[in-house]
Amino acid sequence: MKFSLVAALVVVLAVAHGTESVSVVKRDVQAEVDKITKLINEMSAGITTATHDMVEKVKALEVTNTAQGYVKDSRAQIQPLVEKVQAEAAKLQEQVKPFIANIEDQLKPLTDNFNAQVKPLTDNFHAQVKPLTDIMEKLFQQVMDQTKALLPPQ
Repeated sequence: MKFSLVAALVVVLAVAHGTESVSVVKRDVQAEVDKITKLINEMSAGITTATHDMVEKVKALEVTNTAQGYVKDSRAQIQPLVEKVQAEAAKLQEQVKPFIANIEDQLKPLTDNFNAQVKPLTDNFHAQVKPLTDIMEKLFQQVMDQTKALLPPQ
């Protein structure tokens, strides 16, 4: 489209130049040719730049589309594997459940026995330490009260 605009402009300029050369007023032909040449060169440079920019954008779009295609393809290839691994993990979990239940059943009497043996010991220890902690608490309370009494009134 830009090229057709440029071609139309060149034709208009050529016709205008041709009609001006017939006119009675004498013009400097070389200056007019230089102007037209300069204008055509500028338009050519603009078209070249625009074309280059468009090509770069198309390349960038192609790269993006290619990358998105690779991602889609990879996802399509990996998704069945993920589903298969999840299915296998679920099967393995179902197979392991009886073993875990069996281990829990075997450990429960051991832990119950351990708790039964340790509970009297901890209760005895607590009973022996409780009077000591009560004495220490009373002592700290007395020290606090005496320290407050030494402070000047506010």
